[in-house]
Amino acid sequence: MIRKWGVATATVVAVVTAAGCGSDDMTEHTGAEHVSGTVTVFAAASLIETFTELGKQFEAAHPGVKVIYSFGASSALAEQIDQGAPADVFASAAPKNMQQLRDKGEVTAAPVTFVRNRLEIAVPKGNPGHVTGLADFGRTAPKLALCAEQVPCGAAAKTVFETANIIPQPDTREQDVKAVLTKVTLGEVDAALVYRTDVKAAGDKVEGIDFPESGKAINDYPVAPLAHAPNAAAAAAFVDFVTSDKAETVFAAAGFDTP
Repeated sequence: MIRKWGVATATVVAVVTAAGCGSDDMTEHTGAEHVSGTVTVFAAASLIETFTELGKQFEAAHPGVKVIYSFGASSALAEQIDQGAPADVFASAAPKNMQQLRDKGEVTAAPVTFVRNRLEIAVPKGNPGHVTGLADFGRTAPKLALCAEQVPCGAAAKTVFETANIIPQPDTREQDVKAVLTKVTLGEVDAALVYRTDVKAAGDKVEGIDFPESGKAINDYPVAPLAHAPNAAAAAAFVDFVTSDKAETVFAAAGFDTP
């Protein structure tokens, strides 16, 4: 059967990590040694910083291997994979999108939940909109940004608003969490709901405000090699690496929770 690859509506950012110079004592014994070639990873936008760093480490541990990333909304990436996009690994910001691919036979190995994440309110530096908490998202005065409801960060936001009995009044909805964060860093909105890891990654460009309802919508992130992976050996090695203790250190530093 010929599998067709359509173009998803969400914007996807492709990143190629630079090959590192490995040494024998740096080699990771992942259960898939002597891998070679290119490994293509489709990953949620909220993983850009951590996966880029892990890609460099993976290349250093496997000299000659190159990691290529496509980052975007998990729902858009799952659609691309379903339509035949050539990819080796999928890392989703929610189990729902991974399960959709499992139901269609695109993922046959059991996915592994490798990190968890929760929402945080992001405001521009100095908090010019004087946002104090989740209740402000029910007012029309501040300019607000949210993720579209079909993507994981938007689905999580919907859950917290329902928990808090708040009807949100967003001025814009974006197709992935990084697009929402950009609205904040550019000062185009007074507040947004993003993952707390995104707030941390933005550094002093934004300020974060925690809210108790975030605990009601914690996202599990599963990862798995794809059934039609062009480089199955490298896919298995990469998944092993992402779920290793070394990777856990990188995720913890970025603000992710462990499962």
